[in-house]
Amino acid sequence: MPRPDLDQLITLDVLLSEGSVARAAERLQLSPSAMSRALARLRASFNDPLLVRAGRGLVPTPRAEALRPEVRRVLEAAEALFRIGADFDPAHLSRTFTLRISDGFLETFGPPLLATLAREAPGVRLRFVPKQDKDSAPLRDGSIDLETGVIGPAMGPEVRAQALFRDRFIGVVRPGHPLAEGRVTAEDYAAGQHIAVARRPVERWPADEALAALGLTRQVRTIVGGFAAALFLVRSSDLIATVPEQHTAGLRAGLIAFPLPIAVPEITVSLFWHPRFDADPAHRWLRETLRAICKA
Repeated sequence: MPRPDLDQLITLDVLLSEGSVARAAERLQLSPSAMSRALARLRASFNDPLLVRAGRGLVPTPRAEALRPEVRRVLEAAEALFRIGADFDPAHLSRTFTLRISDGFLETFGPPLLATLAREAPGVRLRFVPKQDKDSAPLRDGSIDLETGVIGPAMGPEVRAQALFRDRFIGVVRPGHPLAEGRVTAEDYAAGQHIAVARRPVERWPADEALAALGLTRQVRTIVGGFAAALFLVRSSDLIATVPEQHTAGLRAGLIAFPLPIAVPEITVSLFWHPRFDADPAHRWLRETLRAICKA
């Protein structure tokens, strides 16, 4: 039996990740012809085409799809061997981490996170990028290290997830709004003018489903892409925003919040990362630090 060649597994992992000979060659700093020869050797080793042409790209065969998680597991185990026994001290860490989070999460949890890093890991720099969608490709290709949000269908199956906290929805209005004082009923809530949050076209929100169960409807006058924008507009209008309570705590200063008079399901805000960083001590330390801050 031939001796296993880990270099071949590295090449296969990159090819399956990129779906392109040219991009895989660039990532491994090889010429396209060298990468093509490497793919030919892989096909011979596994007795399978592995990647086949589909339009302008390559798609994996069923055998390649079956191999993908096992190849990643073997490589991660091999990488972990070289880190066993390595001393880790965040005080001596010099590294930049990229986090993709919403404005509300940054406003609420960013300050205590930065304060902790200044105290325990002064050499760490954080780069925050906005959430445009829930595509997990940036986690997969390494352009972001961590992401926070609610698990959705666009999340890649290999992405790791850890729950940070559960959050309930509340109503928010400006001071002086008709709903700013007293108990808010479902009829009061439905009769108001609403601002909703959605990055994509949405027919009905969870609040609409809850109102419909009571035979009520509401008027959504404005739709924005994030909770920060919704609360900004609420400050100078009679609009009502429905937002997660803990997630937006840092954005609601000076506004009036009230419990929703309808049953809207809670959400779970989670932390996401790619499994390639599972055993990385610096990455693990940052994950644990962020989880501790969210539970504080």
